[in-house]
Amino acid sequence: MDIELGAWLRQQREDRGWTKAEMARRLTKSAREADDTAIPELIGLQHNIHRWEREGGVSERYKLYYCRAFGIHLSQFGPRASLAPAESITPTTPAGTNTNSPTALLPSQRASAIPGRPGPHVPPSASVVYRGRQEPDFGEFTVEHEVLMTAHESSDHAAEHDQQGIGETTLEQLHADVKRLSRLTDSGSPLPTFLEARRVRDRIYRLLDRRLRPREQTDLYFLVGCVNALMGLNANQLGYPDAAEELLRAGWAYANAIDHNPLRGKVRATLASVSYWRGRFHEASEHASDGLRYISQGPLGADLHLNHARAVARLGEPDMARQAVGLAQAARDADYHDDLTEIGGNQFAQHLAMTHTLAGGALVETNAYGPDAAEELERAISLYEEEPNPGEQHPFDGKPNASAYLAVVHLRSGALDGAVTVLDPVLALPPAQRVSSVTARLARVREELAAPVFRGSPQARDLGDQLEEFDREAVTTGLHTLSG
Repeated sequence: MDIELGAWLRQQREDRGWTKAEMARRLTKSAREADDTAIPELIGLQHNIHRWEREGGVSERYKLYYCRAFGIHLSQFGPRASLAPAESITPTTPAGTNTNSPTALLPSQRASAIPGRPGPHVPPSASVVYRGRQEPDFGEFTVEHEVLMTAHESSDHAAEHDQQGIGETTLEQLHADVKRLSRLTDSGSPLPTFLEARRVRDRIYRLLDRRLRPREQTDLYFLVGCVNALMGLNANQLGYPDAAEELLRAGWAYANAIDHNPLRGKVRATLASVSYWRGRFHEASEHASDGLRYISQGPLGADLHLNHARAVARLGEPDMARQAVGLAQAARDADYHDDLTEIGGNQFAQHLAMTHTLAGGALVETNAYGPDAAEELERAISLYEEEPNPGEQHPFDGKPNASAYLAVVHLRSGALDGAVTVLDPVLALPPAQRVSSVTARLARVREELAAPVFRGSPQARDLGDQLEEFDREAVTTGLHTLSG
């Protein structure tokens, strides 16, 4: 093993601000430029990179691809290489980037005062990281941003000049905005969704300052309550549970003001989830039980039953948890519809795959129903792998969450190979999608991996290293290290 070379490879990658996924993409690009099509898939190549950074052992073939990706000469490859200036290989720039612009290259790609070394590592901006890539695509972002902002400005102007209250057109647009936000929450971009939700919320606040008809005020309270519920979820995904709880309490206030039971239930379900992942299991159980006073049927009723199930499971009540899972299934099968399910998305009309994911997770937490948990989770994963029903959208963290819980089941039975297999697609998630819902479930995997049966296992140690790196590259870690 050449540990020194492995450390050098990792340092070179990190100096450029690249994740292993990004390193794999660049090696693949280098191979294709050399007409080499026999390179592994990205996931397999990431595993190779992980091994090379631990042990060295890079073949001559991949040394050439590393040099092309790093923009260095072959003589500069390795910790003991000469410091001769690069001759024939030039760094690649992102497609469509204007190389005359001062922002054409990332800071880590700019020239260094020391020959043979990359420039200083400067973390990419939050917006770049959040798009799940290390290369800014300014053109696409600018066009989308400008088009959306123009539409928003027109809508705001029309609302300001509506002479009769706030008008049906404005209310229709706000309902459409909330439906769109619900779909965005499923799509895998919590930070942009949070910022867009804040824009919609602020617009509703401005409208609430006007003289309104009672029906209009009720409708606006409902909408702003839904927006606060979504923002609370986004804030928790980004790793800010205190802010999440505050936003959810605001949503609860609006639900109370209009006596809206389904919205009360939704807020309680999300509060139960936030409390659960903070380790406050009594509080989570109480939130879920209280929510069931307002709604116990349909997708949201199932969500509340399942939140209660996993909380009581962690409180040492496996049979009560199993009963709650059964109640959730009955609630999910009930013919139920309200104005929250009308909004759609997994946050207001939980889809069947999500119900199976939460049911399996609750059974995992009992430590007593392993086969039943595996059946629920395998069913969830199979549904996520199918095309969603018309009008539905699989949440970006749905299959990863089910897979993480299934890995726990495998580890408890000693099946380390099975755990590694189901975790492969989870560990390949881009940083933008490594939100708290996923990292929290992987923490349960780490707990099982620490069992005595796995001590001394190189495969277990390797998986543990990958889980630690996953956490280091999670979006929550990246956002929390940013300055104001």
